[in-house]
Amino acid sequence: MIRKIILLIALPLVIITLLTGCSLPKYSFTGTNINYDLIKTIQIDKIANRAPYGWAPMEAIFNNKLQDVYANQTRLRIVKRSGDLHVSGEITGYDQYNKGISADGYASQVQLRMTVNIRFTNSKTNTNWEKQFSATSQYDATQQLTAVQERLVTEMVNDLCDQIFNATVGDW
Repeated sequence: MIRKIILLIALPLVIITLLTGCSLPKYSFTGTNINYDLIKTIQIDKIANRAPYGWAPMEAIFNNKLQDVYANQTRLRIVKRSGDLHVSGEITGYDQYNKGISADGYASQVQLRMTVNIRFTNSKTNTNWEKQFSATSQYDATQQLTAVQERLVTEMVNDLCDQIFNATVGDW
């Protein structure tokens, strides 16, 4: 009986002490580390396809996905110029490589690689950098690239946009 009374008195005191004396860190379900009091806008320039070899729709798929990632996973407003954050760059590579060789000496797997060069500026913290990001996807050599290209490019674009997002505003 005395134990219950002590528990009823002590428990509220412990809870009040914890709530007033401690603060919990902020957590975001999108994994960003953006201070929205300071950073409100992002400028995303068109990422041009400068790869020697490329697939025509690749540039549009990449640009649309990159803007969608920031629009869907942050509260930043996308602006045409003078953004607090600024992302620019170009697609620099789109290449195929033999990944696996079969017993008869012919390619059994082909790897497709897409590379982008990204420049990032945070005007509020005077942070800027330039990095290359790349993603790969494989397909069976018995298939024509044209038959699987859209799926492979979409996979690589998703991967690249996640990498860029995490490097710029991600909390990883």
